[in-house]
Amino acid sequence: MQLIRAWFQRQFNDPQVVILVGMLTICFAALFFLGRMVVPFLAGLVVAYLLEGLVQFLTRLRIPRLLAVLVVFLTFMTGMFFALFWLLPLLTKQVAQLVQQIPGLITQTQSLLLQLPDRYPKLITDEQVVQFTSVLRTELFNFGQKLLSFSVASVMGLITIIVYLIIVPMLVFFFLKDRDKITAWVASFLPHERRLASQVWAEVNSQIGNYVRGKFWEIMIVWGVTYATFLWLGMQYAMLLGLVVGLSVLIPYIGAAVITLPVALVAYAQWGFGDEMLYVLIAYAVIQAVDGNILAPLLFSEAVNIHPVAIILAILVFGGLWGFWGIFFAIPLATVVQAVLRAWPRTMDTPPEQRGPKVVIAD
Repeated sequence: MQLIRAWFQRQFNDPQVVILVGMLTICFAALFFLGRMVVPFLAGLVVAYLLEGLVQFLTRLRIPRLLAVLVVFLTFMTGMFFALFWLLPLLTKQVAQLVQQIPGLITQTQSLLLQLPDRYPKLITDEQVVQFTSVLRTELFNFGQKLLSFSVASVMGLITIIVYLIIVPMLVFFFLKDRDKITAWVASFLPHERRLASQVWAEVNSQIGNYVRGKFWEIMIVWGVTYATFLWLGMQYAMLLGLVVGLSVLIPYIGAAVITLPVALVAYAQWGFGDEMLYVLIAYAVIQAVDGNILAPLLFSEAVNIHPVAIILAILVFGGLWGFWGIFFAIPLATVVQAVLRAWPRTMDTPPEQRGPKVVIAD
């Protein structure tokens, strides 16, 4: 108990540490209990972080900030209309076609698996193959039904989409236009002496902004290159698979491995085992290698310098807490934790008279 009490005295003797811990506790509690309700707010904040770089670029060209915000916001709305009225119908059509192809894929897989008992009679039996294909058929049909049902057919889904299409652009516009006013208003409720919290916020603000903008460009580049490559190879659903591969970069290390399966299944359904399927898998491996070893380091540099073990741990922890959005924000949240650990006062920085009792371990 004396050691624990001494540790608390060392760590929380500084009022700056208490203020920082209190602010972090309030923020994480708000996200934990209100996470689903404030998703449009978080989405608008992410988009505002993304567009702030373009606004700052225009202001450096001596363009007034309000005019720069209007130009960037109108560009953003044009992109939204393009995605809503051209890209979304195309993706929906390809998803429907892919679901319709599931029975043929199951039949091909079953005929392939039925050859295994003849080759390996001691390891695999006909009953195991039939049972596996039955389970696979059920799961694939259920997955296909979920994809088809995830549309604007339901009233709640339609209302949610309309709310997002109205609220998120409004939030983005005001986040960009009144950035300084909003920041000053929030700061007015905080303690005046918040040196440690300000230090953490400065690092987090810089790194999250760089991360969001870098991740956006990484998704767009990987999406475009994958689409062009699959289209050149004559692969079906090139746009849909390109988007899925592009979004997979949101989940480092794990996303690339998971998306390999649908890419391989679509290639197998189209060509079977052959040279074309091998070319697709080789092209996919090359894209992932270039992304991981050249593109990502070039875009992020040292903006998010977090060990891979810490990234995987953040994905598991925050994904377990908040699902998809926890995975999406895993690296920014890990950046917050890293910034707190960097700014946290070390024991060596504490005066000797405020340190705990020295523990001597006898031989």
